[in-house]
Amino acid sequence: PMAKPKFDLKQHVTDIIIEEIEKGTPPWQCPWTGSVQQFALPLRHNGVPYRGINVLVLWVQAHLEGYASEHWMTYRQAQELGGQVRKGEKSTPSAFYGTFEKDADDTDAYEEGTKARIPFLKTNRLFNVAQIDGLPDSYYVQPDPPLNLGTKPDQALEDFFDGTGISRRTSALPRAYYDMQADEIHMPPIETFHDAGGYYAVLSHESAHASGHLSRLDRISPKMDKTARAYEELVAELTAAMLGVHLKLPAHFDQNAAYIEGWVAAMREDNGVIFKAAADAQRAFDYLLGTSV
Repeated sequence: PMAKPKFDLKQHVTDIIIEEIEKGTPPWQCPWTGSVQQFALPLRHNGVPYRGINVLVLWVQAHLEGYASEHWMTYRQAQELGGQVRKGEKSTPSAFYGTFEKDADDTDAYEEGTKARIPFLKTNRLFNVAQIDGLPDSYYVQPDPPLNLGTKPDQALEDFFDGTGISRRTSALPRAYYDMQADEIHMPPIETFHDAGGYYAVLSHESAHASGHLSRLDRISPKMDKTARAYEELVAELTAAMLGVHLKLPAHFDQNAAYIEGWVAAMREDNGVIFKAAADAQRAFDYLLGTSV
């Protein structure tokens, strides 16, 4: 039988982060408040913060799973604290850097008996407190309710987006996304955004996705592969950029430019991609404007 491929932590982390950026949801960029422990650094069982790549790994995982706690621990640490990881819960791989000592070769040793410290990278399997029962109460912290920043809707912009005929649902869930199955956009409350411009920029992006629904421009489908999804994000970013100019929203181009650059680099082998994406974005833009006159 073929040997099982060795788990490659660096590749795993890279893939997850690229996937999240492709979805338009980098876990470290959040235009609204009240997101699950949005700015908390992930903490070990003993309250010491994680560092480096583990900060990103655990942020991504908390973001994907909606974990409300910033505390993470191994199965054994949970048991030692009187807790039990719930049956069926999946662990999150983290990087553990250690060193082991080995007698130095004579060439390395200035004097007899010196030890050389050899660094190594090992994978630790962690669980979030949200996956563990029976820990001391102090570990179970409720996420902060979304902060009401008093951001007010803009009536003209509300009318524009209502005019597209695309359903929009609001709930306290701190995530913005377009649900293809239900054909509706989900938005967090506008009061939880730092500014109205940020809210409508995100809504522009999600409306661009919705324009591709089977009943509209028939550009997207649930069966899209990774390349098609990345391409759709490119179309949505370009559409949102066009809408932003039209609706006089504060420019979010720094973000758009960074995304587009990445995708263009990835798609360099086909120089027709950006032309096609711009044409699709133009159609989406025209559609959203045409239905909302």
